[in-house]
Amino acid sequence: MSEERLNARDKGIPDRAVGKTPAEFLATEPALSEFWTPLVVLDDAAMRHNATTMATWCAERGLELMPHGKTTMAPALWQRQLDAGSLGITLATMGQVRTARSLGFDSIMLANAAVDPRALRFLAGELAAPALRFVCWADCIETVEAMERALEGTALPRRVDVCVELGAPGGRTGARSVGEATGVARRVAASAVLRLAGVAGYEGALAHDRSEAGLRAVRGYLERQVELHERLLSSYDDGDVYVTAGGSAYFDVVADVYTAARQAVGRAQGRTHFVLRSGAYLVHDDGYYRTVSPFDEARARDDTPRFLPAMRGIARVVSHPEPSLALLDGGRRDFPFDEGLPIPRAVAADLGEPSAPLTAATISALNDQHAYLRLSDADASRGIAPIGSVVSLGLSHPCTAFDKWRVLPVVESADSDRVVELVRTYF
Repeated sequence: MSEERLNARDKGIPDRAVGKTPAEFLATEPALSEFWTPLVVLDDAAMRHNATTMATWCAERGLELMPHGKTTMAPALWQRQLDAGSLGITLATMGQVRTARSLGFDSIMLANAAVDPRALRFLAGELAAPALRFVCWADCIETVEAMERALEGTALPRRVDVCVELGAPGGRTGARSVGEATGVARRVAASAVLRLAGVAGYEGALAHDRSEAGLRAVRGYLERQVELHERLLSSYDDGDVYVTAGGSAYFDVVADVYTAARQAVGRAQGRTHFVLRSGAYLVHDDGYYRTVSPFDEARARDDTPRFLPAMRGIARVVSHPEPSLALLDGGRRDFPFDEGLPIPRAVAADLGEPSAPLTAATISALNDQHAYLRLSDADASRGIAPIGSVVSLGLSHPCTAFDKWRVLPVVESADSDRVVELVRTYF
């Protein structure tokens, strides 16, 4: 838990929390009903369930987790994932790596290339720590050469572990073919300052739904990734090797392909980590991941694990200019909107009061600090969302929810008013 003192810039916290450390404030047994709106609230019970569910499922398949920490940039949540058995965390920029190192994390995958000379000189110093596990990616020979130039003349305690990134035509980063990636790998293996440490990539950019065509594209890509790994078996040295993919949408397909690959016999198989980098599973959501995650509780089969949404927004009605239109005090500055608008779930007279479900309401638009709550004629005639009432909102896409908050309260469970933790973010 961060011991940085709470202050008036931490939006949503009660006034009496200002000046206290989180531990001091939590010792007073705060209630969510003390907090100011708007809010994003996390659910402790649901997060514990999701962390255990994912860890157990991966362990049963011989897979490891390095969840993507950029999803939350919340070290307290990274620690939950590590405590559940994750091998480390994944990050997206060297700035995030420096943040993680400053907070004591020592097993990090950078799902990106590292070519900034200043950042690489920082990394050279960090590699003096024997406990540090660090691996980054490269997708072309020019990246390899840029790394070599930046590291030339540094007191490098050991070579930098590099995975070759395989992409796909029209996709994001990554070598566009197995042949191109093989050439990059051989160049890494020949470097005096870099060590070939495996293959990496991201399948989530190849599809945006679970259609047959989307799943076929994802599977085909993963099979090419395994082909690349098998081509490189004779190029690896005696260190750890990583084969890694897996966002939070298609990790089941990754597991299918990787489980088969683990059974192959090869020189490096005994020390190869088959790693999923899924990050959003910890909090799941009520929007995008409900449509694509194989473990959504609303669509999973009875014999599959299920994730629970563990984040929600709360906003207060501040205007009722029309019977069927209410304006809430939270908007784009508070809630994610890039993968779907918030979903009204319930309304209550105030925080901590009994709520009634909202089954026919929608959010039609967001401004910077307002949400447009559209009510059905029947609900409007009953006056169910008067000025001052609070609306609970299902949210879509954790990756763009956390970056809007410095501190997020964690309640004991979805039905509890008891705040058991404060999660600080470091964006």
